[in-house]
Amino acid sequence: MLEYPRWKYVLIAVVLGLALLLALPNVFGEDAALQIARKDHDPIAAATLATVEQFLNDAHLAHTAAYLDGGRIIVRFANTADQFKARDAVNAKFADQYISAVSFASRTPAVLRALGLRPMHLGLDLRGGLRLLYQVDTPSAVAQLMDSDAQELRRALSAANVPYTEVTTLASAGTLIDSVRLTLPAGSNLAAAQAVTAKALPDLAFSVLTLPSGPALQGTLTEKQIRDRQDYAIEQNLVTLRNRVDQLGVAEPDVRRQGVERISVELPGVQNSAEVKDILGKIATLEFRLDASNGDPYEVAQHGNAPVGTKLYYTRQGQPLLLKREVIATGDELTSATAATDQDGPIVNIKLESRAGDRMLAATRANLGKPMAVVYIDKRSETTEVDGKKVTRFVTDEKVINNATIQGVFGPTFRISGMTAGESRDLALLLRAGSLSTQMYAVDERTIGPSLGKENIQRGIEALVIGMAAVFAFMLIYYRVFGLVADAVLLANVVLLTALLSLMGTVLSLPGIAGIILTVGIAVDANVLIYERIREELRNGVTPQAAIRAGFEKAFSAIWDSNVTTFIAGLVLWVLGTGAIRGFAVVLVLGIVTSMFTSLMGSRALITLMYGGRRKLTRLPI
Repeated sequence: MLEYPRWKYVLIAVVLGLALLLALPNVFGEDAALQIARKDHDPIAAATLATVEQFLNDAHLAHTAAYLDGGRIIVRFANTADQFKARDAVNAKFADQYISAVSFASRTPAVLRALGLRPMHLGLDLRGGLRLLYQVDTPSAVAQLMDSDAQELRRALSAANVPYTEVTTLASAGTLIDSVRLTLPAGSNLAAAQAVTAKALPDLAFSVLTLPSGPALQGTLTEKQIRDRQDYAIEQNLVTLRNRVDQLGVAEPDVRRQGVERISVELPGVQNSAEVKDILGKIATLEFRLDASNGDPYEVAQHGNAPVGTKLYYTRQGQPLLLKREVIATGDELTSATAATDQDGPIVNIKLESRAGDRMLAATRANLGKPMAVVYIDKRSETTEVDGKKVTRFVTDEKVINNATIQGVFGPTFRISGMTAGESRDLALLLRAGSLSTQMYAVDERTIGPSLGKENIQRGIEALVIGMAAVFAFMLIYYRVFGLVADAVLLANVVLLTALLSLMGTVLSLPGIAGIILTVGIAVDANVLIYERIREELRNGVTPQAAIRAGFEKAFSAIWDSNVTTFIAGLVLWVLGTGAIRGFAVVLVLGIVTSMFTSLMGSRALITLMYGGRRKLTRLPI
């Protein structure tokens, strides 16, 4: 008699039952869809769903279904033409409160959706969409750090009453701005200045210089500090881009670092590239500055030469304003920004972090009755053709959007006005998502159409079906009934792998489909080793049931060793790889786990169930 523990039968049945349930949403396919979400990210109410449906019906916009999913409205369409018509109509009608994004939605029944079951996410090569590749301007990030250090040093010197001629940033070698220089008047107390610099900028090692005008102190970044700053800028831009993509409501985005100075953004299902690029690439922020009273802005606008400590700005109407160089707070120090409308028109409600809130409180308390300006800074890249070559340059627009008298003392919470409704929405979105730490520009843009995505899916599925069919036929012909068992186990392996990919939310791409096909081959290898060991035991005169037991037990070490080595290689690719390599590695690693389970436990359970209880078993159909 050949026995197998009952608890293992129960375990296998439970695992396969759950796998079938988790994999089931992948059977129903998907439709072109429109995803509608609130701009404030609150869940959409059922009444709003009814309103949207009524609007679509009144506008004669054909759709197959509309329902709430995760606090968002999902509207499915029979084709992409209806999808884009509905998107344009919804944007025109509900743009003030809602964000819409074209995507795809599964035809999974409501019962399965209520259980939280979802199909596998499909990558850009399968679904179609937009891929952007950004180049990050890392030298500007280092220059920004030096500007910040210079401003911090000016504050420290003023607070310590240490006289100085100027604090400037400069390039110590080449064109990279990596140094701060403090120039002192002749006869100055050098020790006092050194004490201030050591306290204000402890990360910089200052050296003493002797200039014709007097002594000077210069601090320069080390190579490691420069690399750390560049890495920080790229990581900060990476986080900001992810936040902005989330604000846009794009489904299943993929934002990751590529190489040393580039960031790749993949947006499956997105076709409106102009709108997406405008939001993703903006380097917009705010600065709060006090109005300067020691100069005539019109005279400075005509002749230049702004007074020390001031800077000339212009309002939206073109009027010049002199503002203090000292910045009270910036958009980087915000914790919340929401667009709204009151009796003054469109506004943005602002909340600052604690330190910035303290500075705002001190500034408003000391300057009651004086104007404070809000400067909107927008940096963008422009590509022009010079001597037949495309040249990209960055353009900075600085406009005063609000210059109001401080009527009362306020701290971290306040509001700004002076914008149109669209400007307030965009500004709130950008501020919520965070500012890009430095400039970047798109170096590559590729739009993959939905038809190409469908063709890739069809070819990938055809390759999977043909490959599995060939393996199934070979196993059935060569191992007969045992081959049929192997085929059943292989099919269970694919179902289990699909369930894991769906459960983990893994993005499936063409390399992933290749990984599934390879997984089938790995699982077949395990069955071949087991069956050949059983044949060998039968040739040695062992009874059929003893041969089955020996086949599984003696083949285990070879199967384990081969799979562990492949698992380690796949795990390394998963951790260190990017893009297509990582997509392949994820499927490979998960496939090894599922193939070990199905080949060793599932196959043995099924064979034991078929032949283990037979008392007069004389031969095996293998």
